[in-house]
Amino acid sequence: MSYSDPIGDMISRIRNAQMRTSNNVLLPNSKFRVKILEVLKQEGYISNYKVIPNSKNKESVVVDLKYNNGLPVIREIKRVSKPGRRIYAKASSIPKIQNGLGLAIVSTSIGIMSDNDARSKNVGGEIICRVF
Repeated sequence: MSYSDPIGDMISRIRNAQMRTSNNVLLPNSKFRVKILEVLKQEGYISNYKVIPNSKNKESVVVDLKYNNGLPVIREIKRVSKPGRRIYAKASSIPKIQNGLGLAIVSTSIGIMSDNDARSKNVGGEIICRVF
C-alpha cells in the first residue's frame, strides 16, 4: 500500500496505540522511520524498537511504547513539516517545544537528530515532528 505521508502514518499509529494503551505497535520498516525511532528512544519517549522480518520479503518494526503510572510518556506527537508544506529552520531559529521540556525532531544534512543536538552542532534542517 502506498502512503502520501508515511511519517504522518507512523505518528498516527503511535498516537492511536497509546490511546488504546497498547504495549507495542507494528509499523512498516524504512530507514527514515528507524532513525526517528532511534531519536525517540535516546530521548526516553519509547522503550525500544525491533526490526522483524515479515512474510513476502518485507520487514516491520515493532515499537515498545512507554508508560508512566498508566499514562503514556508521549503526551503529544504532531507532524510539523508535511508533504504539502515543508517547514525548514536555521539552527538559531529551531523552536523550543514547551520551553525545552519537549522535543523537535530535525532532519539535517548530517542526519536526523533532536533539536538540542542540531542547535549544539549549529545545523538547521527540516522540522519533522514535535513531541511532548
